[in-house]
Amino acid sequence: MMADRFLNYLQFEKRYSDHTVTAYRRDLEDFREYLATQYETDDFTGADSSVVKSWMVFLLEGGIAPRSINRKVVTLRTFYRWCMKEGLLKVSPVESVVAMKTPKRLPQYVDESSMEELLDRVMHGDDYEGIRDRVIIDLLYQTGMRLSELTGLKRGQVSSRMHQIRVLGKRNKERIIPLGRQMTLRLQAYATVRDAAFGADPAISLFLTSRGKPIYPKFVYRLVQRSLAEVTNLTKRSPHVIRHSFATAMLNGGADINAVKELLGHSSLASTQVYTHNTAEKLKKVYQQAHPRA
Repeated sequence: MMADRFLNYLQFEKRYSDHTVTAYRRDLEDFREYLATQYETDDFTGADSSVVKSWMVFLLEGGIAPRSINRKVVTLRTFYRWCMKEGLLKVSPVESVVAMKTPKRLPQYVDESSMEELLDRVMHGDDYEGIRDRVIIDLLYQTGMRLSELTGLKRGQVSSRMHQIRVLGKRNKERIIPLGRQMTLRLQAYATVRDAAFGADPAISLFLTSRGKPIYPKFVYRLVQRSLAEVTNLTKRSPHVIRHSFATAMLNGGADINAVKELLGHSSLASTQVYTHNTAEKLKKVYQQAHPRA
């Protein structure tokens, strides 16, 4: 089927992650179901711009947020461009479709003093689990790496001698993230305890459960939610919030935005610029509090 060929293209040629391919598959299935129920067809090539626009209205009336609808339209846009590339269509029905307006959503983050309190004063325990949990939180905050990048880390990706860590990011792009001296020492201390319990094979996962199995996303989510609850009242407490906190702290500290872009593994500067809004808001508050005529 056409959709299956497209998904194989994303997975094997574009090297998209399993998570991204699954999202694309879900969007295409939703659109196919809409075509079947509203137009009694499952032929993607028969749709035109009016059909796509009516689908957007249908989703909006069904309570789907404009931001989510726009993401689904991006899926269709990518799919139909692939169809044109393959000679299946001459014109994409999505090219004339305009994205819905969405309110600006600034990323939530934990301020630097709260993160310092979490890392320096909140107790995690002195056993293997406690040492591991603290290192996970610290590493997320000091590197800004993604959840998938953390759970995919292997023992051999950490170089204590070079004070750096190799991370495999989106689309299997590798990048090097520097480590501070204290972070390197903490990783070495953790590695000593971990290797004593589970062995020092560089090819196996860096972070393991108490049973010696690789950690998994839900494990990290629970750890982060539990840890952040100690220092913040944010309703959203996820690994990505720590990533936001890293980026905001870097920019507040005067880091060049292009350097932050590289550290985060963003493909475009636009993805990184969202954090400058938080920095700008902080500057406004400082100005209003300090200047006599503010």
